[in-house]
Amino acid sequence: MPAPEELLDALDPEQRQVAEALRGPVRALAGAGTGKTRAITHRIAYGVASGVYAPTEVLAVTFTTRAAGEMRARLRRLGAAGVQARTFHSAALRQLRYFWPATRGTDLPELTESKLGMVAAAARRQRIQPDQAMLRDVASEIEWAKVSNVGPDDYAAIAAARGRSVTGLDDETVGRLLGGYETVKREQGRMDMEDVLLLTAGLLADDERVAAQVRRQYRWFVVDEFQDVSPLQSALLDLWLGGRDEICVVGDPAQTIYSFAGANASYLTGFARKHPGATCLELVRNYRSTPQVVSTANQLLAGTPSKGVELRAVREGGPEVTYTPHADEVAEATAVVGRVEELRAGGMPLSEIAVLLRLNAQTEAFEEALAARAVPYVVRGAARFFDRGEVRQAVTLLRGAARAAASGASDPGDVAGPDEEGVAEQTRAVLAGMGWTPEAPTGRGQARDRWESLQALVDLAAEWSEGTLGGFVDDLDRRAAEQHAPVAEGVTLATLHAAKGLEWDAVFVCGLQEGTLPIVYAEGPEAVEEERRLLYVGMTRARRELALSWALARNPGGRASRKPSRFLDGLRPASTDPEPAAGRRSRSRRAVSCRECGKALLTGPEKKRGRCDDCPASYDEALFERLREWRLRRAGEEQVPAFVVFTDATLQLIAERRPVSEGQLLAISGIGRSKLERYGADVLALLSDEAS
Repeated sequence: MPAPEELLDALDPEQRQVAEALRGPVRALAGAGTGKTRAITHRIAYGVASGVYAPTEVLAVTFTTRAAGEMRARLRRLGAAGVQARTFHSAALRQLRYFWPATRGTDLPELTESKLGMVAAAARRQRIQPDQAMLRDVASEIEWAKVSNVGPDDYAAIAAARGRSVTGLDDETVGRLLGGYETVKREQGRMDMEDVLLLTAGLLADDERVAAQVRRQYRWFVVDEFQDVSPLQSALLDLWLGGRDEICVVGDPAQTIYSFAGANASYLTGFARKHPGATCLELVRNYRSTPQVVSTANQLLAGTPSKGVELRAVREGGPEVTYTPHADEVAEATAVVGRVEELRAGGMPLSEIAVLLRLNAQTEAFEEALAARAVPYVVRGAARFFDRGEVRQAVTLLRGAARAAASGASDPGDVAGPDEEGVAEQTRAVLAGMGWTPEAPTGRGQARDRWESLQALVDLAAEWSEGTLGGFVDDLDRRAAEQHAPVAEGVTLATLHAAKGLEWDAVFVCGLQEGTLPIVYAEGPEAVEEERRLLYVGMTRARRELALSWALARNPGGRASRKPSRFLDGLRPASTDPEPAAGRRSRSRRAVSCRECGKALLTGPEKKRGRCDDCPASYDEALFERLREWRLRRAGEEQVPAFVVFTDATLQLIAERRPVSEGQLLAISGIGRSKLERYGADVLALLSDEAS
């Protein structure tokens, strides 16, 4: 076991202050990347090495099994192997299993793995026929209510005040479902994870002998990520302490991003009020990120209610943070993947690169772009787009509708054939049967996530401007097949919430437009500030390179009406300011005007060609078709979508200008150095053959 002084020598001055504060109460505000786990594990080990703590009398509590495991491993290496490091639920369940049979004279209720079956049973008793999204949203609301000490009878009044809602249900009905769920659970002799905390708290409060035994066992408490504590967890912690104040808490109010699940940062920020005379310390030296990343993160929170500690960078300098607007989400994803390829070529492992997004549904464009360039990737915290239940169901229904249309089915309930409606209209009709509506649900949760996934399919259908519904389904199958390739090491795709606690060398935070971040349903100053903190978490995941981007339109050719997130105001350079409205309108008119006569284009085929039906093409249409045939062969050889080789617009320009040199090819929009090296010789040879 290391000597006490050796343990302290391994720490910076602020970490050492935390480690030396062995007697509580102690609060340490620890900014992102400042080594809080190092500080608290060395504190515990120093207390054991110096004889102040007995290892078996220390309980270290955190929020995830992974974090608890990491803490135990560090403590073993530091010579404090006997310390208990557990999650709140694990520590409570251990006590419950030990004391319940003896004090209650019955077996402990069975711990359920899922609430959904019992929620469904409660819904049926209310004559409600919920879908899976509603079941999951009600289950989440049950969890919030229980950890927030909100009973079924009080739910409706408190939900209205807290801005809580479940899509498709009024507050009174949700309250009845909460009560009905508890009835079903009791009848089945089960308990859920929230009951583990509730029953343990009840046992300690009701039986003084049990409380005394637990308090004799644990004299010293350390709680990590204290900003995420819920009212129920705080109450249980108070019962463990039993009026004592030998507690050290560590957390960062600037990383409070789980308020919707019951987390309450006031227990951290108000710690000194609850424990007068507490030792209050700060960890400010950021060891993770470059000064450029740290400065940007500090600026994001400066002067806001979310401001935490002022981070100080320790690492050497790196590249400047970049701010990039893109024409649309496809262009954004394509550009990010291009930069990923550059990083990989420079020696950075793909596992050290992450793309972070606000919503699960946003991953689809990036999955497609990565798959098109054969760049491996992994999706963290959610299923890949085409693995999601609602997406699989939608594709199955679309396939059935396509077959019915192809067979000429005449049943009034069948989806109209391709001659009667466009693919987009048919897709909307099919997905409407799954509950899709043009307007998004107002609340957050599974219902919103499900809608986002279905809306992504609607957007894809809107881009499919030629062919049949069957062709569209075939394209969806192709996308799914490409994105399900086995992955060893790959780029991480994750939501900002799922990225908490992780870090990478290069981080791309994408989709930073108003309505996405802050999310459209973030109403009120507190909700908006939580969205700001979510961006802060995303920024501080980056060790060396941080790139921030947004899309001016959802789809290619769409109106560039989006604005960058308000959180980037004061951070991004003036050169990224949105164009004046007049400029945007002018560009939009050019994008949908005939390239020959300048008249407005009205139909989908006209817009795709870029000219009116009546106007002759200024380019050689026969050459254009031969270029398309070449592109199709080359795309097949490379196993990528055709547009990855060249877009139709680029091929039209080639057919019009007939370049005869590499320099002339480079002057054409859509052809850069990499594409020139890859395809230039083929294109020039094809043009040379045409000329001869």
